[in-house]
Amino acid sequence: MKEEIENKLIDKNTKPTSMRILVYDFLSSQNAALSLSEIENHFDKADRTTIYRTLKTFEEKGIVHGIRENATTKYKLCHDDCDEKTHKDRHLHFYCKLCKETTCKEDITIPENIQSNFRIDEVRLFAKGICEKCLESLQ
Repeated sequence: MKEEIENKLIDKNTKPTSMRILVYDFLSSQNAALSLSEIENHFDKADRTTIYRTLKTFEEKGIVHGIRENATTKYKLCHDDCDEKTHKDRHLHFYCKLCKETTCKEDITIPENIQSNFRIDEVRLFAKGICEKCLESLQ
């Protein structure tokens, strides 16, 4: 697993440091997007600044996409086709008001083949509501 992560980071022109490998591995095991604080809480002895710099590097290199929620950014791993120039996260980001999780709803997307005389570099599609799990528990 470590070698696979190292190769993914190298493919994205990112040096595979120990912290970057740990953060990537942790994010790859998560279903929901996480804030800096939530990620930091997972690493007992890690420096907050190092984790923040890791996330910013990952965002710049197309490894994670940041999802702005009010005054907080949450992070989720990108697909392999994102890169330094373009994040291809043209899907809905959904925040559940009950469980407070933000998830990517990749089945709800904005089409890439829009005919226009302009170029779209980034799309932010965000919705708030109640997720499937929480709706089930309400019934």
